[in-house]
Amino acid sequence: MDKLNFAAIDIGSNAVRLLIKGITAGEKVSDLAKVFIVRVPLRLGQDTFTRGRISTEKTEKLLRLMHAFSQLMQVYNVVAYRACATSAMRDSSNGAEIVRYISEKSGIHIEIINGLEEARIVYDSHIVDEFEQDGNFVYVDVGGGSTEVSIISNRELLQSQSYNIGTVRILNKKLSRSELYRMYRDLKRVKEEYPQISIIGSGGNINKLHHLARIPAHNPLTVEQLLALRNELNSYPIVDRIERFGLKPDRADVIVPAADIYLQIATHIGAQEIWVPTIGIVDGIIYSLCADYLKSHKS
Repeated sequence: MDKLNFAAIDIGSNAVRLLIKGITAGEKVSDLAKVFIVRVPLRLGQDTFTRGRISTEKTEKLLRLMHAFSQLMQVYNVVAYRACATSAMRDSSNGAEIVRYISEKSGIHIEIINGLEEARIVYDSHIVDEFEQDGNFVYVDVGGGSTEVSIISNRELLQSQSYNIGTVRILNKKLSRSELYRMYRDLKRVKEEYPQISIIGSGGNINKLHHLARIPAHNPLTVEQLLALRNELNSYPIVDRIERFGLKPDRADVIVPAADIYLQIATHIGAQEIWVPTIGIVDGIIYSLCADYLKSHKS
């Protein structure tokens, strides 16, 4: 049977990801299944948040990576793709220049998207379909360079905000106190308007925290459990976290700052639990690509 494969590339502050999902001819968007995934810890944010620009060395590494992704998409007969760069690239003084250079050399068109577009893309992954119950949720996507916070009420996306608060920024001591206070003020208003609210968490760090807490797949991680796990992780040096918890080096150093961001958000909105459906920006990109493809090829 004919296979339709779609690809998403996420060029983030901590890592670069390629996800390929596919459906068989005759299947629907909801039937999309994972075909291939790879994550490379390039950590572009290390350059952007300390120097203000991405180095030539990392630019060339990203170029080689895009060449490899291009080959992989050909191998898997990808019919449509979208490549998005987020916080590190949009904050870098030479981000636009790098995107033009890599697009010309690799043939992969890269878009630099803002935080609100990030939030909209993830919502397009139909993240709310993971939950049977209606209600109020704060969708939180913690990245290396930014955190996106969206309000979802009764399955409708009401509003989104993006904050320059991320794990790589925190590690490099480049977190703006004014940006933190801006988020706190916004969260206070959320709490006043939605006194009963839960968090939906997205991204590799919250997925790993949920796994380390040994929570069944469809059960939420309580804030109490997250705090206990965060304190346990923080009690070990990074090198010991890698061995004791089976973490990759580029996950071991950012996982505690990520937990801190979730805990701060939970505290400010009064949430007691975090749902973790393991859906992110790459899933939203592919969902939209597939839906548009099927719509345009309707017989």
